[in-house]
Amino acid sequence: MLKLSKIATVVAVAMSAGAAFTSTAFAGEVEVLHYWTSGGEAKSAAELKKMMQAKGHVWKDFAVAGGGGDAAATVLKSRVVSGNPPAAAQIKGPAIQEWASEGVLTNLDTVAAAEKWDTLLPPVVANVMKYKGHYVAVPVNVHRVNWIWANPEVLKKAGVAGMPKTYDEFFAAADKIKAAGLIAVAHGGQNWQDFTTFESVVLGVGGAKFYQDALVKLDAKAINSDTMKKSLETFRKIKGYTDSASSGRDWNLTTALVMQGKAGFQFMGDWAKGEFLAAGKVPGKDFLCAAAPGTSSSFTFNIDSFAMFKLKSADAQKAQNDLAAAIMSPEFQETFNLNKGSIPVRLNSKMDKFDDCAKLSAKDFVETSKTSSLVPSIAHSMAVSPAAEGAIKDAVSQFWNDDKITVAAAMKNIANAAAMK
Repeated sequence: MLKLSKIATVVAVAMSAGAAFTSTAFAGEVEVLHYWTSGGEAKSAAELKKMMQAKGHVWKDFAVAGGGGDAAATVLKSRVVSGNPPAAAQIKGPAIQEWASEGVLTNLDTVAAAEKWDTLLPPVVANVMKYKGHYVAVPVNVHRVNWIWANPEVLKKAGVAGMPKTYDEFFAAADKIKAAGLIAVAHGGQNWQDFTTFESVVLGVGGAKFYQDALVKLDAKAINSDTMKKSLETFRKIKGYTDSASSGRDWNLTTALVMQGKAGFQFMGDWAKGEFLAAGKVPGKDFLCAAAPGTSSSFTFNIDSFAMFKLKSADAQKAQNDLAAAIMSPEFQETFNLNKGSIPVRLNSKMDKFDDCAKLSAKDFVETSKTSSLVPSIAHSMAVSPAAEGAIKDAVSQFWNDDKITVAAAMKNIANAAAMK
C-alpha cells in the first residue's frame, strides 16, 4: 500500500529547485480526492457538494475509480510529491498515521473541538482519526464486518430454526442445509473474503480481548495459543461447507447465491445488505442478518474517512474546516449511510429512516463502544500496517486453499507474517 518515507525529501528537493510547495486552490475552493464512484456513493458525494456550495465554497471533484482505493492512493502520492495536494483525500486506518508522520496533514483540532467530536465518537474510533493526539482526519461512516447473512426460505426448507448464535449451532445448521442439497456457506474465493471470514471466526472463538491481542497487537503468545489453534480448526471446517465453484468469485455474486435461494449463509460485512436492498429485498422477510456466531457482544469496524492536507490559503483552510464539519453533520451522516448501507459514526444518531439490520448495528455499535468490544477490522485495513496485513492475509488464504498446510504450520506462518509489524 502506501510507503511515504521519501516524500518529505522529494518535496524539499523540488522546493530548492524553485518549485513552490503550495496548493493551487482558489479562495474557498475545496478539492476532494475520493473513490466514491458507485451509484449510492456518487449520490452522497453530490450531497456533500451541495452542502459546501451552500456555504459559498467551490467544490472541485476529483474522483478516481478502480482498485478499491489503490488507484486513488497512487494518484494522491503523486500529487503530494509534486507539492500540490488536494484539500481532502479518502484515506483509512493506519495509512492516516503514515501520511501524518510525513508532516503533510493539517490539524483539525479547532473544528473538532467546536463540533465536539470527542463526545460524538467512541475513543477507539477517534484515535484512528488522530496523530499524536491531534485530529487530522474525519470519519464518514461505520461498516460492521462481523455479520452473517441468510436466506430464510433455505433455512426453513432445511429445518433450521433461526440464526445460529454459536459455532456448534452453525455447523448443525450447515449440515442440514447441505443435506437438503443446497450450498451451506456462500463464499467467494478471494484473499480478502477469506480474511473477512477468518477475523469473524477469531472474534467468535476467542472473544474481543483475544482478537485484540492476536490480530491488532499481533502478540506472538496469542497467535501461538490454543485459542488460535481452535480458531483455525473452526475456519477450516467452514471451508467444507462451501461449493467447488467459489474460487475467484466476487463477493456480490456470492451474495446473489444467498439471495436466489441457492445458499444458506454468507459471512460478509454490511455492504452485502446493499445488494439485498438494491434487489428490493426486505430485512427479516427476504433475508436475515445477525452477528457472526459468538460475536453478538462484539463489533469489528471498517470506517471510511477523509484526511485533510496542509494548504496555504486562509480561504482554502476555511473551506476545509467547513468540509470536515459537514462530513460529521447529522444530515450528511444520515444521507450517506442510507445510500451506502453502513451506519452513522456519531454515537447519538437518529436511526428512524434506517432498516432493522442497521438499527441492530447502531445499537451494538453504541453498546460495544462502552466496553473493549469495539475493535478494528484487520481484513479491511483498520488494525495494522499494510505490510503486516498483507502478509497475514496471504498466510490465511494459503491455509484456506491448501489442505496440506497443517494448523501448526498455519500458526507459524501467521506468526512470521505478524513479525512484519
